[in-house]
Amino acid sequence: MRRTLLTGFCVLSLAAVAAPIRVATQTQASDAVSSRASQLHRRAIVIDTHDDTTQRLLFETTFDIGRRHDTGSIDVPRMREGGLDALFFSIFVPGEVTGPLAVRRAMALIDSVHEAVRQHPADLVLATTAADIRRAAADGKIAALMGMEGGHMIDDDLGLLRSYAKLGVRYLTLTHSANTNWADSSGDTPRHDGLTAFGEDVVRELNRLGVMVDVSHVADKTFYDALDVTKAPVIASHSSCRAIANHPRNMTDDMLRALARNGGVVMINYSVGFLSEEHRVASQKAGGTAKVFDELSKKCGNEACAILELDRVTRSAMMSGELPKVTWEKIVDHIDHAVRVAGVEHVGLGSDFDGTSVPIGMEDASKLPKLTQALLEKGYSERDIQKILGGNILRVMEAVERATGH
Repeated sequence: MRRTLLTGFCVLSLAAVAAPIRVATQTQASDAVSSRASQLHRRAIVIDTHDDTTQRLLFETTFDIGRRHDTGSIDVPRMREGGLDALFFSIFVPGEVTGPLAVRRAMALIDSVHEAVRQHPADLVLATTAADIRRAAADGKIAALMGMEGGHMIDDDLGLLRSYAKLGVRYLTLTHSANTNWADSSGDTPRHDGLTAFGEDVVRELNRLGVMVDVSHVADKTFYDALDVTKAPVIASHSSCRAIANHPRNMTDDMLRALARNGGVVMINYSVGFLSEEHRVASQKAGGTAKVFDELSKKCGNEACAILELDRVTRSAMMSGELPKVTWEKIVDHIDHAVRVAGVEHVGLGSDFDGTSVPIGMEDASKLPKLTQALLEKGYSERDIQKILGGNILRVMEAVERATGH
Protein backbone atom coordinates (compact mmCIF):
# COMPACT_ATOMS: atom_id res chain seq x y z
CA MET A 1 0.00 0.00 0.00
CA ARG A 2 1.64 3.30 -0.87
CA ARG A 3 -0.39 6.38 -0.30
CA THR A 4 2.46 8.66 -1.32
CA LEU A 5 2.55 7.19 -4.81
CA LEU A 6 -1.07 7.77 -5.71
CA THR A 7 -0.54 11.23 -7.14
CA GLY A 8 -3.08 13.18 -9.06
CA PHE A 9 -6.45 11.70 -8.31
CA CYS A 10 -8.02 14.90 -6.99
CA VAL A 11 -8.63 15.80 -10.64
CA LEU A 12 -11.59 13.43 -10.34
CA SER A 13 -14.76 14.43 -8.59
CA LEU A 14 -15.91 12.62 -5.50
CA ALA A 15 -19.15 11.93 -7.32
CA ALA A 16 -17.17 10.03 -9.92
CA VAL A 17 -15.41 8.14 -7.17
CA ALA A 18 -18.71 7.07 -5.66
CA ALA A 19 -20.28 5.96 -8.95
CA PRO A 20 -19.69 2.46 -10.29
CA ILE A 21 -17.53 2.43 -13.39
CA ARG A 22 -17.18 -0.39 -15.86
CA VAL A 23 -14.07 -0.11 -17.97
CA ALA A 24 -13.52 -2.29 -21.02
CA THR A 25 -9.94 -3.44 -21.41
CA GLN A 26 -8.55 -2.73 -24.83
CA THR A 27 -7.35 -5.86 -26.62
CA GLN A 28 -4.29 -5.41 -28.79
CA ALA A 29 -2.86 -7.78 -31.37
CA SER A 30 0.24 -8.25 -29.16
CA ASP A 31 -1.97 -9.51 -26.32
CA ALA A 32 -2.20 -12.94 -27.99
CA VAL A 33 -0.02 -15.60 -26.35
CA SER A 34 1.48 -18.22 -28.66
CA SER A 35 1.73 -21.89 -27.85
CA ARG A 36 5.51 -21.51 -27.51
CA ALA A 37 5.15 -18.63 -25.03
CA SER A 38 2.48 -20.47 -23.07
CA GLN A 39 4.59 -23.62 -22.76
CA LEU A 40 7.69 -21.63 -21.79
CA HIS A 41 5.74 -19.71 -19.19
CA ARG A 42 4.46 -22.96 -17.67
CA ARG A 43 7.94 -24.48 -17.56
CA ALA A 44 9.38 -21.44 -15.81
CA ILE A 45 9.10 -20.83 -12.09
CA VAL A 46 7.30 -17.49 -12.08
CA ILE A 47 7.85 -15.39 -8.96
CA ASP A 48 6.41 -12.02 -7.91
CA THR A 49 8.30 -10.39 -5.03
CA HIS A 50 5.73 -7.80 -3.99
CA ASP A 51 1.97 -7.99 -3.57
CA ASP A 52 -0.39 -6.19 -1.18
CA THR A 53 -3.24 -8.70 -1.12
CA THR A 54 -2.28 -9.25 2.53
CA GLN A 55 -4.34 -6.16 3.35
CA ARG A 56 -7.40 -7.85 1.86
CA LEU A 57 -6.71 -11.00 3.85
CA LEU A 58 -6.71 -8.97 7.07
CA PHE A 59 -9.38 -6.33 6.48
CA GLU A 60 -11.94 -7.91 4.14
CA THR A 61 -13.84 -10.50 6.13
CA THR A 62 -15.53 -11.83 2.99
CA PHE A 63 -12.36 -12.09 0.91
CA ASP A 64 -11.40 -15.69 0.16
CA ILE A 65 -8.14 -15.94 -1.76
CA GLY A 66 -9.13 -19.39 -2.95
CA ARG A 67 -12.09 -18.03 -4.92
CA ARG A 68 -12.07 -15.99 -8.15
CA HIS A 69 -12.96 -12.33 -7.60
CA ASP A 70 -13.91 -9.54 -9.99
CA THR A 71 -11.96 -6.98 -7.93
CA GLY A 72 -8.27 -6.71 -7.24
CA SER A 73 -5.51 -8.64 -8.95
CA ILE A 74 -4.72 -11.73 -6.90
CA ASP A 75 -6.57 -14.91 -6.03
CA VAL A 76 -5.73 -18.59 -6.52
CA PRO A 77 -7.73 -19.08 -9.75
CA ARG A 78 -6.12 -16.09 -11.44
CA MET A 79 -2.66 -17.04 -10.15
CA ARG A 80 -3.18 -20.51 -11.59
CA GLU A 81 -4.37 -19.05 -14.89
CA GLY A 82 -1.32 -16.79 -15.11
CA GLY A 83 1.17 -19.47 -14.10
CA LEU A 84 2.28 -17.62 -10.96
CA ASP A 85 4.25 -20.11 -8.86
CA ALA A 86 5.38 -17.99 -5.91
CA LEU A 87 4.22 -14.74 -4.35
CA PHE A 88 5.73 -12.56 -1.64
CA PHE A 89 2.85 -11.19 0.42
CA SER A 90 3.72 -7.72 1.70
CA ILE A 91 3.62 -7.13 5.44
CA PHE A 92 2.79 -3.44 5.19
CA VAL A 93 2.01 -0.86 7.86
CA PRO A 94 1.97 2.86 6.90
CA GLY A 95 5.15 4.67 7.91
CA GLU A 96 3.29 7.06 10.17
CA VAL A 97 2.11 4.09 12.26
CA THR A 98 4.99 3.24 14.58
CA GLY A 99 5.82 1.61 17.90
CA PRO A 100 3.72 -1.17 19.46
CA LEU A 101 0.75 -0.40 17.18
CA ALA A 102 2.87 -1.06 14.08
CA VAL A 103 4.18 -4.27 15.61
CA ARG A 104 0.67 -5.52 16.42
CA ARG A 105 -0.54 -4.78 12.92
CA ALA A 106 2.51 -6.48 11.38
CA MET A 107 1.86 -9.58 13.49
CA ALA A 108 -1.79 -9.61 12.42
CA LEU A 109 -0.76 -9.43 8.75
CA ILE A 110 1.74 -12.26 9.19
CA ASP A 111 -0.97 -14.32 10.87
CA SER A 112 -3.35 -13.63 7.96
CA VAL A 113 -0.86 -15.15 5.51
CA HIS A 114 -0.39 -18.21 7.72
CA GLU A 115 -4.17 -18.55 7.95
CA ALA A 116 -4.64 -18.29 4.18
CA VAL A 117 -2.16 -21.14 3.74
CA ARG A 118 -3.86 -23.18 6.46
CA GLN A 119 -7.27 -22.71 4.87
CA HIS A 120 -6.08 -23.63 1.34
CA PRO A 121 -3.59 -26.49 1.74
CA ALA A 122 -4.37 -27.91 -1.69
CA ASP A 123 -3.24 -24.69 -3.39
CA LEU A 124 -0.90 -22.76 -1.08
CA VAL A 125 2.18 -23.71 0.92
CA LEU A 126 4.27 -21.48 3.19
CA ALA A 127 7.79 -21.10 1.83
CA THR A 128 10.92 -19.54 3.28
CA THR A 129 13.70 -20.81 0.99
CA ALA A 130 14.45 -21.19 -2.70
CA ALA A 131 14.24 -24.96 -2.23
CA ASP A 132 10.73 -24.54 -0.79
CA ILE A 133 9.67 -22.64 -3.91
CA ARG A 134 11.11 -25.27 -6.23
CA ARG A 135 9.41 -28.03 -4.23
CA ALA A 136 6.07 -26.23 -4.28
CA ALA A 137 6.28 -25.79 -8.05
CA ALA A 138 7.09 -29.49 -8.48
CA ASP A 139 4.08 -30.36 -6.30
CA GLY A 140 1.74 -28.09 -8.25
CA LYS A 141 1.26 -25.66 -5.36
CA ILE A 142 1.75 -21.89 -5.07
CA ALA A 143 4.49 -20.84 -2.66
CA ALA A 144 3.43 -18.11 -0.24
CA LEU A 145 6.30 -16.02 1.11
CA MET A 146 6.42 -12.79 3.10
CA GLY A 147 8.36 -9.55 2.78
CA MET A 148 8.17 -6.76 5.37
CA GLU A 149 7.65 -3.36 3.73
CA GLY A 150 9.21 -0.86 6.10
CA GLY A 151 11.90 -1.02 8.75
CA HIS A 152 9.77 0.98 11.19
CA MET A 153 7.97 -2.29 12.00
CA ILE A 154 11.04 -3.67 13.82
CA ASP A 155 10.59 -0.83 16.35
CA ASP A 156 14.37 -0.29 16.57
CA ASP A 157 14.75 -3.80 18.01
CA LEU A 158 16.97 -6.47 16.45
CA GLY A 159 15.30 -9.06 18.67
CA LEU A 160 11.98 -8.26 17.05
CA LEU A 161 13.63 -8.56 13.63
CA ARG A 162 14.74 -12.04 14.63
CA SER A 163 11.17 -12.88 15.68
CA TYR A 164 9.81 -11.79 12.30
CA ALA A 165 12.41 -13.98 10.58
CA LYS A 166 11.32 -16.99 12.65
CA LEU A 167 7.73 -16.35 11.53
CA GLY A 168 8.80 -16.54 7.89
CA VAL A 169 9.61 -12.99 6.77
CA ARG A 170 12.23 -13.26 4.05
CA TYR A 171 13.01 -9.67 3.15
CA LEU A 172 12.94 -6.33 4.92
CA THR A 173 12.39 -3.12 2.96
CA LEU A 174 14.63 -0.80 4.98
CA THR A 175 12.13 2.07 4.83
CA HIS A 176 8.70 2.78 3.47
CA SER A 177 7.83 6.33 2.38
CA ALA A 178 8.91 7.95 5.65
CA ASN A 179 12.32 7.92 7.31
CA THR A 180 12.88 5.46 10.11
CA ASN A 181 15.00 6.34 13.12
CA TRP A 182 17.94 4.74 11.34
CA ALA A 183 17.47 5.10 7.56
CA ASP A 184 16.41 7.76 5.07
CA SER A 185 13.50 7.15 2.67
CA SER A 186 13.10 8.35 -0.91
CA GLY A 187 9.73 9.78 0.15
CA ASP A 188 10.95 12.00 2.98
CA THR A 189 13.40 14.80 3.77
CA PRO A 190 16.79 13.22 4.60
CA ARG A 191 17.67 13.16 8.30
CA HIS A 192 20.51 10.66 8.57
CA ASP A 193 22.55 11.00 5.37
CA GLY A 194 21.62 7.41 4.53
CA LEU A 195 22.05 4.71 7.18
CA THR A 196 22.93 5.35 10.82
CA ALA A 197 25.22 3.02 12.76
CA PHE A 198 22.15 1.11 13.94
CA GLY A 199 20.93 0.93 10.35
CA GLU A 200 24.20 -0.72 9.41
CA ASP A 201 23.63 -3.21 12.24
CA VAL A 202 20.20 -3.97 10.77
CA VAL A 203 21.78 -4.84 7.42
CA ARG A 204 24.36 -7.06 9.10
CA GLU A 205 21.68 -8.83 11.12
CA LEU A 206 19.60 -9.41 7.99
CA ASN A 207 22.67 -11.00 6.40
CA ARG A 208 23.19 -13.21 9.45
CA LEU A 209 19.55 -14.29 9.49
CA GLY A 210 19.41 -15.09 5.79
CA VAL A 211 16.76 -12.41 5.22
CA MET A 212 17.15 -10.37 2.05
CA VAL A 213 17.92 -6.65 2.26
CA ASP A 214 15.33 -4.76 0.18
CA VAL A 215 16.34 -1.33 -1.14
CA SER A 216 13.01 -0.32 -2.70
CA HIS A 217 11.67 2.89 -1.09
CA VAL A 218 15.04 3.97 0.33
CA ALA A 219 16.84 7.24 -0.40
CA ASP A 220 19.66 7.00 -2.92
CA LYS A 221 22.28 7.49 -0.18
CA THR A 222 20.67 4.73 1.90
CA PHE A 223 20.89 2.46 -1.14
CA TYR A 224 24.63 3.00 -1.52
CA ASP A 225 25.23 2.70 2.25
CA ALA A 226 23.40 -0.64 2.29
CA LEU A 227 25.54 -1.93 -0.58
CA ASP A 228 28.67 -0.88 1.29
CA VAL A 229 27.63 -2.86 4.39
CA THR A 230 25.94 -5.99 3.04
CA LYS A 231 27.86 -9.22 2.54
CA ALA A 232 25.06 -10.75 0.45
CA PRO A 233 23.16 -9.72 -2.69
CA VAL A 234 20.27 -7.29 -2.15
CA ILE A 235 16.97 -6.86 -3.95
CA ALA A 236 14.78 -3.97 -5.00
CA SER A 237 11.50 -5.81 -4.47
CA HIS A 238 9.31 -3.41 -6.49
CA SER A 239 11.14 -0.65 -8.37
CA SER A 240 11.44 0.37 -12.01
CA CYS A 241 13.81 2.53 -14.10
CA ARG A 242 14.29 6.25 -13.46
CA ALA A 243 15.69 6.77 -16.96
CA ILE A 244 12.18 6.08 -18.31
CA ALA A 245 10.02 7.52 -15.50
CA ASN A 246 11.71 10.00 -13.19
CA HIS A 247 10.09 8.78 -10.00
CA PRO A 248 12.32 8.88 -6.88
CA ARG A 249 11.26 5.31 -6.13
CA ASN A 250 12.77 4.13 -9.42
CA MET A 251 16.43 3.26 -9.84
CA THR A 252 18.95 5.32 -11.79
CA ASP A 253 21.21 3.60 -14.29
CA ASP A 254 24.13 4.01 -11.87
CA MET A 255 22.09 2.28 -9.18
CA LEU A 256 21.21 -0.54 -11.56
CA ARG A 257 24.88 -1.04 -12.36
CA ALA A 258 25.81 -0.99 -8.67
CA LEU A 259 23.08 -3.53 -7.93
CA ALA A 260 24.48 -5.79 -10.64
CA ARG A 261 27.99 -5.55 -9.15
CA ASN A 262 26.47 -6.60 -5.83
CA GLY A 263 24.88 -9.62 -7.50
CA GLY A 264 21.37 -8.40 -6.67
CA VAL A 265 18.18 -8.05 -8.69
CA VAL A 266 15.69 -5.28 -9.44
CA MET A 267 12.10 -6.48 -9.58
CA ILE A 268 10.11 -4.32 -11.98
CA ASN A 269 7.07 -2.55 -10.46
CA TYR A 270 3.86 -2.35 -12.53
CA SER A 271 2.57 0.93 -11.03
CA VAL A 272 1.49 3.36 -13.76
CA GLY A 273 3.25 6.22 -11.97
CA PHE A 274 6.52 4.28 -12.07
CA LEU A 275 6.14 3.14 -15.67
CA SER A 276 5.18 6.34 -17.52
CA GLU A 277 6.79 9.76 -17.15
CA GLU A 278 3.88 11.34 -19.01
CA HIS A 279 1.41 9.84 -16.54
CA ARG A 280 3.58 10.76 -13.53
CA VAL A 281 3.85 14.42 -14.60
CA ALA A 282 0.15 14.71 -15.43
CA SER A 283 -0.76 13.22 -12.06
CA GLN A 284 1.47 15.69 -10.25
CA LYS A 285 -0.06 18.60 -12.13
CA ALA A 286 -3.52 17.37 -11.16
CA GLY A 287 -2.72 18.25 -7.57
CA GLY A 288 -2.47 15.29 -5.20
CA THR A 289 -4.51 12.54 -3.61
CA ALA A 290 -5.17 13.39 0.00
CA LYS A 291 -8.80 14.50 -0.30
CA VAL A 292 -9.94 11.65 -2.54
CA PHE A 293 -8.00 9.03 -0.61
CA ASP A 294 -9.40 10.25 2.70
CA GLU A 295 -12.94 10.19 1.32
CA LEU A 296 -12.43 6.71 -0.05
CA SER A 297 -10.98 5.52 3.24
CA LYS A 298 -14.04 6.85 5.08
CA LYS A 299 -16.35 5.25 2.54
CA CYS A 300 -14.55 1.91 2.56
CA GLY A 301 -13.47 1.69 6.17
CA ASN A 302 -10.00 0.35 5.39
CA GLU A 303 -6.99 0.97 3.16
CA ALA A 304 -7.38 -2.26 1.20
CA CYS A 305 -10.76 -1.16 -0.13
CA ALA A 306 -9.56 2.41 -0.71
CA ILE A 307 -6.62 1.34 -2.85
CA LEU A 308 -8.83 -0.88 -5.00
CA GLU A 309 -11.23 2.02 -5.49
CA LEU A 310 -8.36 4.33 -6.46
CA ASP A 311 -7.16 1.77 -8.98
CA ARG A 312 -10.67 1.66 -10.47
CA VAL A 313 -10.91 5.44 -10.62
CA THR A 314 -7.44 5.76 -12.16
CA ARG A 315 -8.31 3.22 -14.81
CA SER A 316 -11.46 5.17 -15.64
CA ALA A 317 -9.45 8.40 -15.86
CA MET A 318 -6.97 6.78 -18.25
CA MET A 319 -9.73 5.41 -20.45
CA SER A 320 -11.58 8.74 -20.57
CA GLY A 321 -8.44 10.74 -21.29
CA GLU A 322 -8.37 12.62 -17.98
CA LEU A 323 -4.99 11.01 -17.33
CA PRO A 324 -2.53 9.63 -19.92
CA LYS A 325 -3.16 6.00 -20.73
CA VAL A 326 -0.51 3.49 -19.67
CA THR A 327 -0.61 0.01 -21.19
CA TRP A 328 1.10 -3.19 -20.07
CA GLU A 329 3.82 -2.92 -22.71
CA LYS A 330 5.52 -0.27 -20.53
CA ILE A 331 6.42 -3.06 -18.11
CA VAL A 332 8.36 -4.69 -20.94
CA ASP A 333 10.10 -1.38 -21.72
CA HIS A 334 11.38 -1.21 -18.13
CA ILE A 335 12.46 -4.86 -18.14
CA ASP A 336 14.33 -4.28 -21.40
CA HIS A 337 16.04 -1.13 -20.12
CA ALA A 338 17.11 -2.78 -16.86
CA VAL A 339 18.48 -5.75 -18.79
CA ARG A 340 20.49 -3.49 -21.08
CA VAL A 341 21.97 -1.57 -18.13
CA ALA A 342 22.35 -4.20 -15.40
CA GLY A 343 22.34 -7.46 -17.36
CA VAL A 344 19.74 -10.16 -17.76
CA GLU A 345 20.82 -11.89 -14.53
CA HIS A 346 19.68 -8.89 -12.46
CA VAL A 347 16.04 -8.28 -13.44
CA GLY A 348 12.77 -9.81 -12.23
CA LEU A 349 9.10 -9.09 -11.47
CA GLY A 350 7.70 -7.23 -8.45
CA SER A 351 4.20 -6.24 -9.52
CA ASP A 352 2.83 -4.34 -6.50
CA PHE A 353 -0.54 -5.93 -7.34
CA ASP A 354 -3.34 -4.82 -4.99
CA GLY A 355 -1.15 -1.98 -3.75
CA THR A 356 -1.15 0.42 -6.68
CA SER A 357 -2.79 1.30 -10.01
CA VAL A 358 -1.65 -1.11 -12.71
CA PRO A 359 -1.60 -0.54 -16.48
CA ILE A 360 -4.27 -1.38 -19.00
CA GLY A 361 -3.87 -5.02 -20.00
CA MET A 362 -2.11 -6.15 -16.80
CA GLU A 363 -5.10 -5.99 -14.49
CA ASP A 364 -4.34 -9.19 -12.61
CA ALA A 365 -2.07 -12.22 -12.36
CA SER A 366 -3.87 -14.04 -15.17
CA LYS A 367 -2.25 -11.63 -17.66
CA LEU A 368 1.35 -12.58 -16.84
CA PRO A 369 1.94 -14.86 -19.87
CA LYS A 370 1.76 -11.76 -22.08
CA LEU A 371 5.12 -10.69 -20.64
CA THR A 372 6.68 -13.97 -21.78
CA GLN A 373 5.20 -13.50 -25.24
CA ALA A 374 6.50 -9.94 -25.48
CA LEU A 375 10.01 -10.93 -24.41
CA LEU A 376 10.08 -13.70 -27.00
CA GLU A 377 9.01 -11.18 -29.65
CA LYS A 378 11.89 -8.93 -28.57
CA GLY A 379 14.33 -11.76 -29.22
CA TYR A 380 15.08 -12.87 -25.67
CA SER A 381 16.19 -16.48 -25.37
CA GLU A 382 14.00 -18.91 -23.47
CA ARG A 383 16.74 -19.34 -20.87
CA ASP A 384 16.96 -15.59 -20.27
CA ILE A 385 13.19 -15.25 -20.01
CA GLN A 386 13.15 -17.95 -17.35
CA LYS A 387 15.75 -15.96 -15.41
CA ILE A 388 13.58 -12.83 -15.52
CA LEU A 389 10.39 -14.68 -14.60
CA GLY A 390 11.89 -16.19 -11.46
CA GLY A 391 15.33 -17.68 -11.89
CA ASN A 392 17.18 -14.54 -10.86
CA ILE A 393 15.40 -14.09 -7.55
CA LEU A 394 15.89 -17.80 -6.81
CA ARG A 395 19.61 -17.29 -7.38
CA VAL A 396 19.68 -14.35 -4.97
CA MET A 397 17.72 -16.28 -2.34
CA GLU A 398 20.15 -19.19 -2.62
CA ALA A 399 23.12 -16.82 -2.29
CA VAL A 400 21.63 -15.19 0.82
CA GLU A 401 20.91 -18.62 2.31
CA ARG A 402 24.46 -19.85 1.60
CA ALA A 403 25.92 -16.77 3.27
CA THR A 404 24.34 -17.85 6.56
CA GLY A 405 24.46 -21.61 6.20
CA HIS A 406 20.67 -21.90 5.88
